[in-house]
Amino acid sequence: MTGQLSRVDVTVLPAGWLSKGSYPSEASGSWSPALSPDGRHMAYVSDRSGSPKVWVQPVGSELTFLVDTGAEPVASVQWSTGGGWLACVLAPGGAPRTEVWLVRPDGSALHQVAGFGSDSAENTRWLPGRPLLAVTENLTTTVLVDAEHGTREVIAEGELISLFDVSADRRRALLRRGPRGARHVVVRDLETGVDEYVTSGEQACFAPDGSIYARSDTGERPVLLRIVDGTAEVVAGAGTAEVEQFALTSDGAKVAVLWNAHGGRSELTVHTADGSTAVPLPGTVVSGPVWSHDGSTLAFTAEGPGQPHGVWVWDGDQPQAVSAEEPAPGAVHPTLRRFPSHDGLEISGWLFEPAGPGPHPAVLWFHGGPEAQERPGHGPLFQSLVDRGIAVFAPNVRGSSGFGRSFVNADNGPLRWAAVADVAACVEHLVATGVADPARVGCMGRSYGGYLTLAALTTYPELFAVGIDVCGMSNFATFYEHTEPWIAAAAVSKYGDPVRDAELLRELSPITRIDRLRAPLMVVHGENDSNVPVIEAEQVVTALAARGVPHRYLLFPGEGHELLHRSSRAEYLRATVGWLTDHLGVSSPAA
Repeated sequence: MTGQLSRVDVTVLPAGWLSKGSYPSEASGSWSPALSPDGRHMAYVSDRSGSPKVWVQPVGSELTFLVDTGAEPVASVQWSTGGGWLACVLAPGGAPRTEVWLVRPDGSALHQVAGFGSDSAENTRWLPGRPLLAVTENLTTTVLVDAEHGTREVIAEGELISLFDVSADRRRALLRRGPRGARHVVVRDLETGVDEYVTSGEQACFAPDGSIYARSDTGERPVLLRIVDGTAEVVAGAGTAEVEQFALTSDGAKVAVLWNAHGGRSELTVHTADGSTAVPLPGTVVSGPVWSHDGSTLAFTAEGPGQPHGVWVWDGDQPQAVSAEEPAPGAVHPTLRRFPSHDGLEISGWLFEPAGPGPHPAVLWFHGGPEAQERPGHGPLFQSLVDRGIAVFAPNVRGSSGFGRSFVNADNGPLRWAAVADVAACVEHLVATGVADPARVGCMGRSYGGYLTLAALTTYPELFAVGIDVCGMSNFATFYEHTEPWIAAAAVSKYGDPVRDAELLRELSPITRIDRLRAPLMVVHGENDSNVPVIEAEQVVTALAARGVPHRYLLFPGEGHELLHRSSRAEYLRATVGWLTDHLGVSSPAA
């Protein structure tokens, strides 16, 4: 349900509109690698055809095969350990609601197994050595799908619950429970229904011997634990780096550990009983490590400045590209800036700076989450702005991940005002160090970053010459009312309870201070977004129109909380660069 607009300038892009030009967002990317059991073939998602689809490719060959999964965009793919099925997560209409479909690797026998009707299915995982797919629906129902027999079995139900694994004897299940920022792992006895606490964390699995591997964030920085008969040992941990993800081979002999280190750069190590090996990385940021069933080959996604997402394999030597673009020549690599914020807490961010002396026109970019992190990966928007002489600073204000447990929880509830004040500290740092021209500073962000943009523009209107809000929350009351129920339930721990904390949420909502906003603002939203519903954009645009504030509203049909089609992303980039260059007084690309 959305509100009604009146006398508002809305640009609605026609479905299927194809961008033309040379913007770097038009370069296709590949992600979500999934290896065949013997590691000789890979399935992955790529948008080379214009929207995300599943492709299968022999490792070491350029021959590719498109797997027909229908018209809807695909978010991820996983290959069953028996080799007979691909599990594909589809995002109908580009919306946050997702469905799970199974298809043979040759493209036959496509059928849906989860996410029916209004349900949303996520957290899919093939159980090693079995044709069983673990799926969670609506964060309330966990299911095992038997691919061979076509059956579904409910394993556990409850509020804010997710399924990680089921033991080989079907007597125990590993579950995640709790809201954002307070999630923990439990082992449930499926005969008695009794839960046993394992650790605070976001990832866990059973090993073949019945022990448990878990990414634990009980301490200040996440580590990898192995739990045997209730006793935990640290498999991998470091004082200054975080264990981000891990992947255990089906036989339990090797575990790949993905690290978040040095402000957001990736490291990848493989651990065995004989020690550990560092994997050479083809990019600055890596994600999604996954083994072939026989443990011979490790696959992952890699990216970097000027280098779109690509999928790679590693078998003990140098990584080999399966589907990856060459890095763009001349791409600007960012530098990491660290400085004290308004209360002395150290914050940091990645600075993309144009050639030549400053001060420059500058834009602050805020990531979503807020429990996410700005990292030095592929950013076509940043490169396009730097090419035009605009500096880009992408900070990790308090509430971001990657800097320890205390930092990620430092913006919960009423502490959010301190995160908003971090924005002013970022501007002060850029101006004081000669990077930014104080008269030509803008800000923008997506999702929570869109909220932070609106909050900054209404709290510190004197600091900014322009802004862009991309699917940001403007009113916590309407956000809680219209978002998906499971999203609302999980958000309470971060933002506050919509009833108990109604007054705090009203004060934190930028719409209550919209009279203070005076910078020209572009608002961008996907029409099908059910995470941050489009009413969040509409009420901002209506308020700006009523007050005569310069604005533009860019609405994308067929898209949800993310822009999944390349044509949409290219038009978004074109409009964004145009809006910022116009209002920051930059007329042409830098020489």
